Amino acid sequence: MIIRTPSRLHMSLIDLNGSYRRIDGGIGLALKEPQFVLESEETEKGVTFEFDKKLNDEEAIKECSEKIPNAAEKVLSHFGIESGFHFKVHSTYHPHSGLGSGTQIALATGELITKTLGIDVETKELSAIVGRGGTSGIGTYVNQLGGLIVDGGHSIKEKSGFLPSAASTARPPQLIARYDFPEEWNILVAMPEIDYYVNGQQEVDIFQTYCPIPRDEVEKVSHLILMNFLPFLLEKDIENFGWVVSELQKVGFNKLEHDLEPNILPVMKEIEDAGAYGVGISSFGPAVYTVFDDSNKDIVKATEKIVGKDRVFVTKAQNHGSVIEDS
Repeated sequence: MIIRTPSRLHMSLIDLNGSYRRIDGGIGLALKEPQFVLESEETEKGVTFEFDKKLNDEEAIKECSEKIPNAAEKVLSHFGIESGFHFKVHSTYHPHSGLGSGTQIALATGELITKTLGIDVETKELSAIVGRGGTSGIGTYVNQLGGLIVDGGHSIKEKSGFLPSAASTARPPQLIARYDFPEEWNILVAMPEIDYYVNGQQEVDIFQTYCPIPRDEVEKVSHLILMNFLPFLLEKDIENFGWVVSELQKVGFNKLEHDLEPNILPVMKEIEDAGAYGVGISSFGPAVYTVFDDSNKDIVKATEKIVGKDRVFVTKAQNHGSVIEDS
């Protein structure tokens, strides 16, 4: 059995203030490429894995080597499964790049086990079992549904502190909106060269040091999402959609991300000055993105000149979730 999962853009966290009795919340988008592709086979016992010979990203291999057995053991233990599984990674992508590899690895592993054994479990529940979704629900819901996702965060009764997903024990948040993304819009993703990647304890320290975000900023983020981002998306107004993506960089957690990694913001400004409709950062980066159409396709070559051709790729949104097929 083989599963193919989308990657994702995490476009913004919404409320890291908490004075309105909820925290977190987010918006994000499923991408057709890159994908995480995993194959599995039931065995008598234990969890083993291998990698396709073409894979040579050492950091990606290391992440899979940690997260596949970890997720598998949690699922096997939760459901009292005595048999084992062997996994083969056919395709993956660099960790801590802003494209959400960790959640897709964990969910793909759990989905293959449960589907193979005929266990019926919702993606949200499976995400909780493998320990994902404690802050953001974007990875969980792009895996299940694809498209443009808005999640409603957590009640402060369930989660009172500010923590990244990997360090939070809260259950995945409530889905509040899911929309198809326009098929005719292209998505350009660039990976500017940076000095370090935010992960692990660094991420925990950032949340605990810089949160709560000022209330007026999270209010503006909420307004931009409700009254600009979503309406312009549904109206297929790509220029104004790009504008609001750029506006979201100036407030809330996105602004904090730029303050912490100042090398990315000048690159984003260069791309915008080159004619992009708008430019955003995904998670902590380094992935930055813009949307474009046939009227603005020159932005691809312009961005390649800014960051290097090997650091840019073009993809589309994926308006469906992960796909499982027989191997």
